[in-house]
Amino acid sequence: MKTETLPEMAATRIDTSKMSAGQKAALEMAEAARDERSNSGLAAGLFFGKADFTKLLPFPKQSAEDKDQGDAFLNRLRKVLDEHADPDAIDRNGEVPDVLLEELAKLGAFGIKIPLKHGGLGLSQTNYSRSAMLLGSECGNLAALLSAHQSIGAPQPLILFGTDEQKAKYLPRCAKGEISAFALTESNVGSDPAQMKTIAVPEGDDFIINGEKLWCTNSLKAGLIVVMARTPTAGKPNATTAFIVETSMPGVEIVCRCRFMGLRALYNGVVRFENVRVPKENIIGGEGRGLKVALTTLNTGRITLPAACTGMAKRCVDISTRWAAKRVQWGQPVGKHAAIADKLARMAADSFAMEAMVHYVSALVDSDKHADVRLEAAIAKLWGSERAWEIVNDTMQIRGGRGYETADSLHARGEDPEPVERMLRDCRINTIFEGSSEIMRLFIAREALEPHLKIGADVVNSTLPLKRRAVAALRAAREYATWYPSQWLHGGAGVAGDHLHPALRDDLNAISHQSHKLARTLFHEMVFNGPALEKRQVLLGLLVDIGAELFVWSCTLAYAESKITDAALNSAEVEKLLRKVRYFGNLSRSRLTNHYAAMRGGLDKESYHVSRDLID
Repeated sequence: MKTETLPEMAATRIDTSKMSAGQKAALEMAEAARDERSNSGLAAGLFFGKADFTKLLPFPKQSAEDKDQGDAFLNRLRKVLDEHADPDAIDRNGEVPDVLLEELAKLGAFGIKIPLKHGGLGLSQTNYSRSAMLLGSECGNLAALLSAHQSIGAPQPLILFGTDEQKAKYLPRCAKGEISAFALTESNVGSDPAQMKTIAVPEGDDFIINGEKLWCTNSLKAGLIVVMARTPTAGKPNATTAFIVETSMPGVEIVCRCRFMGLRALYNGVVRFENVRVPKENIIGGEGRGLKVALTTLNTGRITLPAACTGMAKRCVDISTRWAAKRVQWGQPVGKHAAIADKLARMAADSFAMEAMVHYVSALVDSDKHADVRLEAAIAKLWGSERAWEIVNDTMQIRGGRGYETADSLHARGEDPEPVERMLRDCRINTIFEGSSEIMRLFIAREALEPHLKIGADVVNSTLPLKRRAVAALRAAREYATWYPSQWLHGGAGVAGDHLHPALRDDLNAISHQSHKLARTLFHEMVFNGPALEKRQVLLGLLVDIGAELFVWSCTLAYAESKITDAALNSAEVEKLLRKVRYFGNLSRSRLTNHYAAMRGGLDKESYHVSRDLID
């Protein structure tokens, strides 16, 4: 029996002595589930002032064979959507037709990444992301259903952590169309699993699960649910374990279906487990390692969401561009008025950047299914979902009353039934799904601080002996004596820039310069705030936004170069692409300036006191 797991983590480096019991439990649980591998990706380097652009340039190229496989599947998927899917009817009725689910199952859409030997299509992460882009451009409900099934439902954790026996038993069922779900959230548990009430108690060769899960996507249609439950043991009262639970097992009850502003056909519900007997062989990844399974699964699963957002964003650009070209006001198309032109340009540049980022992070996974993409995937989710919301909101503004009007109403009076109203409702959840933007910023900040915690956390940890802290201080002084001066020396992007079109090299050098500035700023804030930095969440969020902007900007430059090199563009097409990418660079510069200005303003301290007045 073979199982694939990640190495155990050492004790937390963070001083918890001044935290409440609840804060301490939550932090220690989160720290215990962290991936302890040293994060050496591009994103981590940008935060630490040591960006290695050779990890990005030349931009990873999808092989001809892999692209052909993806093209063939996408053509079949589009055909099924054209013939059997009516996204507006799905939204109107709140149901996905059974015939459509059957056609998707025949197509293999429920097993896109499941290996061939287990009945799936065995396609790459890149092709899976391309599929998510197509689904996101057409129907948010279908994108959510297939993503929840494959990205966070049973297939992904089984592929990463399952035993050979578990894979042989369950993956073929998932590939054939048996829908799966993931159950973590509870009424009082969102991003704080230390408060989890669902509990699993050992009894012979089984565990008995009792509890209730909220907002379990796909639960109404699922045959399999990956359930997170506490399995407290001596010394680990908050240990969690991931179980494969079959909905046919006695004691599993769908209490009710949840309904939402958007994604009205989401099969999301409250699931109750009452004395559900689950064999120990259904544990994924080992007892007590459930949160690690969940977080690792989400690292890869998060890529699907910005991919779907990218498809929707590109659809919005298409809708807005066509409308701006034909809608005439004050004697000319509205797209020629500066106010609308500005929106169109931002939408086009940001959607191209989203596509670049998704392709890069997907390629990282394809290079190694256990690749450490936690930072890159989190940035993709954060940045992609927030830009998607801005893009669909601007599309609504450009379309005006026709954007606010439903597609059914537009069709009834003879106009093109552009589904902007539906897309806006469906898009809003993306900054909340799979880690809200606020939680993503804290997650990314924790990972960005890791190199510094390795160097200097022991110095300020009041729980350690003075002698150990003194030794740590000397070691940190030696480390920073070399590192800190280097952050004031800007040698540019190095040889990696040689892979870029000459018109783009200055931008890559600017990113290198900004990376050093970010690293210095982060270090200064650590020194100035000390352990209290953990409470300056708005400040940390701004630092994260700066790093995210640099990462996306880098991906955009490299992706543009790949387009110029591989797509055989003519000179006019190259110039248009360069103009868009240079414009995106200037957008990034503007956003960076605004983030630094907000940090200097210090409004976060004032806002905290005002909010405390309200709460008190």
